[in-house]
Amino acid sequence: MTAAEKLILQFKKIRTLPHIVTRLVQLVNDQESTLQDFEEVIRMDPALVARLLTLVNSSYFGLTRKVDSISRAVALLGMKNLYNIAVTDAIQGMLRSSSSTTTFSPQKLWLHSAASGICSKMIAERIFSINGDDAYLSGILHDIGLIVAMEADKDTFLLLIEQLAADGPGIVEVEQALFHTDHCETGYILAREWRIPDPIAEAIRDHHLENGEAPPQSLTGILQMSEYIINQLHFSVKEGLPATLPASLASHIQTNVEEYRVLAEDLPDELEKTKNMYGG
Repeated sequence: MTAAEKLILQFKKIRTLPHIVTRLVQLVNDQESTLQDFEEVIRMDPALVARLLTLVNSSYFGLTRKVDSISRAVALLGMKNLYNIAVTDAIQGMLRSSSSTTTFSPQKLWLHSAASGICSKMIAERIFSINGDDAYLSGILHDIGLIVAMEADKDTFLLLIEQLAADGPGIVEVEQALFHTDHCETGYILAREWRIPDPIAEAIRDHHLENGEAPPQSLTGILQMSEYIINQLHFSVKEGLPATLPASLASHIQTNVEEYRVLAEDLPDELEKTKNMYGG
């Protein structure tokens, strides 16, 4: 058993993926599933129902008539959006119930994950004019490996946070020294177990690679650019860490700098909407 697998095994003794998320991923991966199937699952979770109705009635959709029907909300949001909301709810729930210390706040990791998801979705849709659902899921889950490490071995995790410094080695290098694995590998294995689609799992695995091979419009490229932008906006896991980017992605941003500048200006408002929705 690898070091990553051992961490995941310990994590599972403490946390389990909510049953509703497990059921929804089965439906997402089943080509025969219908919106009615999704509705039946969602009805079992009143808190999730409340989130869905809040989202569909938000300014994002700009509807003139209030939606108070679950079936109508499901039809408007679509299957992937529903699943992404359920996953976001699960991640936020894990971090909400974790205690803060003098060196680390789970709330900071939640904001970092949420900002990454939102920024990735914005890049996909605004810059590349593609559906942003998969990009959002890549962002919200990209640091799930850190949550695993925090829950499975909190003392070593806090030592990791303490050792991260602007003039020190990168997070993956420090993790390898402390855990003999890193959050990219752990997150990839867990994503595969959760039957997350391969391109998303691979973006989670590769989001710290610096070889510059990921095209800007790929999920990995989008996620890496999102990480760079949100770190510039001080939504990092730990304040003061440098934000790096492969040269090819930095060149792409520079070529489209005005579009990215507007995107970065809009991001805090979009994050605030998510914080209000999830109480974080």
